[in-house]
Amino acid sequence: MRLMSPRRFVGRLVLHSYLEGRAIASKVFCLLVAGGFHRLGKRTVLELPVRIIGADRMDIGDDVYVGAGSCLQTVGDAPGPVLIIGAGTSIAGTAVISASSCVRLGERVLLARNVYVADHRHAFEDVRLPVLDQGIAQVEPITIGDGAWLGQNVVVGPGVTIGRGAVIGANSVVLADVPAHAVAVGAPARVVRTFGDPSESAAPFELAQ
Repeated sequence: MRLMSPRRFVGRLVLHSYLEGRAIASKVFCLLVAGGFHRLGKRTVLELPVRIIGADRMDIGDDVYVGAGSCLQTVGDAPGPVLIIGAGTSIAGTAVISASSCVRLGERVLLARNVYVADHRHAFEDVRLPVLDQGIAQVEPITIGDGAWLGQNVVVGPGVTIGRGAVIGANSVVLADVPAHAVAVGAPARVVRTFGDPSESAAPFELAQ
């Protein structure tokens, strides 16, 4: 049997220790901060580093994964949880989800890297003020249905509903509703095809074994 070289052994050991250390740190962090959320579900992982603003108005379900570099924030003073993430949802990382009225992600939603979802935009109409000082405007709720998939760099604007199982192509800008089991691409995003049997659109998803 060929022996592993010292260089390879050390490299694998350091990588393993690094990955395990990050995972443990993120899990401990979630245990310590859970009480600061409206709800933070069981086995949910917020991978460090993560930016969290207004956690008391966030309801995050069980088995959710939020990748490193992401920003979850609530703005304004609307009562109750306004950022809701359903069980089993996976957010690959460096995502921004910002809620003022309501952003609701269903169960087992998949978000690729750099996805931006906000139920508001910057106000900019007052020419006497810099945009930074004008607050927010066009506050309208967003819903992303169970099992949907948003590709890398997707932007979702205020008032949008993305249906169950829909697929949004990478780099798309979604400014209008996308029906269930549809593929939408482009900026602005347009539906290019639909798939599946409409009679099954309300049936529960089967979990992979």
